[in-house]
Parts: sequence; structure tokens; C-alpha cells
Amino acid sequence: MKSLLFTGSNGFLGKNVISYLFEMKYDISTLDRYNACIICDLSKEIPSTNSAFDIVIHAAGKAHTVPKNNQEKEQFYNVNFQGTKNLCKAFEKNGIPKSFIFISTVAVYGLDFGENITEKYPLKGITPYALSKIQTEKFLIAWCKKYNVILSIIRPSLIAGPNPPGNLGAMIKGIKSGKYLSISGGKSRKSILMVKDIANLTPSLAVNGGVFNVCDSEQPTFRDIEKIITHQLGKPLPLSIPFKLGKIMAFIGDFLGSYSPINSNKFKKITNSLTFSNEKALKELGWEPLSVLDNFKI
Repeated sequence: MKSLLFTGSNGFLGKNVISYLFEMKYDISTLDRYNACIICDLSKEIPSTNSAFDIVIHAAGKAHTVPKNNQEKEQFYNVNFQGTKNLCKAFEKNGIPKSFIFISTVAVYGLDFGENITEKYPLKGITPYALSKIQTEKFLIAWCKKYNVILSIIRPSLIAGPNPPGNLGAMIKGIKSGKYLSISGGKSRKSILMVKDIANLTPSLAVNGGVFNVCDSEQPTFRDIEKIITHQLGKPLPLSIPFKLGKIMAFIGDFLGSYSPINSNKFKKITNSLTFSNEKALKELGWEPLSVLDNFKI
């Protein structure tokens, strides 16, 4: 039985992935700031790992918030980048893992729209979140090369699973409260990944290594996702308003702040497609992604 360390075990990924890894017969240890085998704040301290692991899945990190000041921006660096360095310092003291799987993000590309973006696209992300992930990717590439560790960097798109965070969670909340607006028929497409697929990918990632975009192959439209959510909530499909009206409402929403269901940033995301190519992962890992349209349960 292979030993596996999962960092960030109390987060969305940990809560939804670890149970599947147990079913796959891994001997799992967890690391988080509370309620874990190893209790540690990686942003501030080096954990006591005590032994080497066959596989590390590093999911601990800060995401899904927009920093309001320099101190909050610094938290992304401290948690995502410095936290990873502290984790690796622990391995240097107590045993180097054979494989390291890093949960990065498609945010490293810095794109608000585009179709079938591949891993060859330059890393142009400029948000504190994206920059911290780019720094971490570069650090891990050098560190894993130095210690002969198989490194896999996966860049998930939106992740679907029970009670999802981020934009998908906001969409569910908006539909539930009646404050969600569909625009132009919800025709734009988004790449989405079923959370279980991170577990499904683990055996191949641990052996092969590489950098991979991970998402399903269907690239559903906003309307597709709206139908899934409203059906499960027992709600009617949200009203779809014309593009021009949506743009005016978004402009007004910029001044209303949290009181408005939409602003210019949300408007861009809703009305522009942003999809990523998973062809490299399909080919090199022999992976068959789960269908989001068939499997997403909110």
C-alpha cells in the first residue's frame, strides 16, 4: 500500500477527494491547520512529517478571495509560495517523496476569455493568486529536479462537486436566492472539472509527471449549468436578459458593490467563453474525464 500525504485536507478538495483515495487503497496522512494527522500552518512553520511518502498531493493554499489591501495580497505569497517552500524543507529533513502532485490553476494563464487554451500558452496571470501559483510552479520544478522527484502540476478549471467554492458556488447561491441573471441565453462556454477526477488522475500522475490542464471534454454552456442547478433546487430557469441591458446593469453594479447581482467583472465572465484543452492529459495519462453534465450534484 502506497503512502500518500494530502495537504489542505479540510478544504473543498480534501473533503471531496480523500474519500475516493481511501477507496483506491492509499495509506493516507493529512496535513492542515486543524483536524489533521499533521497540524501545521504552512505559511508560518515547517511541519514535522516524520517519514517519507510515496506520493504528496499538495492542495493547501489560498484562493477564491479578492485582496483589498497589500496585507491581504501578501497572504497569497505566504500561504501558496512560502507554504510550499516550508513543506519541502520538511521533506528535506525527514524524507523526500517519490512523487509530488501540485494543484495549481488555469488562472496562471491570466485569461478572461479564449478557447481550447493549451499548456503551451505563456503564464501571464497578474493577480496575487495567479502570481503566487506561478512562483510555486517554478520553485517546484527546480526542487523536484534537484531531488529527483516525479512532479505533476495540474491546472484545474472550475471544479464541480458538492458545495463548490468560487464562481460556481456563487452561481448556485445566486440562483437559490433569485439574484442570478442569465445573459444572452447563457451561450458562452466554460471548462469544468468533476472533483472526483483528481482522485482518478492520481495513479497516472504519480508515475508519469508533467504539466496538465484538467477539465471535462464537454465544455458546457452557462445555460447547461443553469439547467442542472435549477433542476436540483426545484427552481425555474433564471431570466435571460439581452446583452446590452446586461452591460448597462453591470456598469451600474460597479457603483452599487455587493448590493448588485452583477458588475463589469462578472459580466465579462458570463458573456465570454473560456475553455481549456485537456488533450495532453487524455493522451499522456490515458484519462477519461467524468461528464460534468451527468455527474454534477450540488
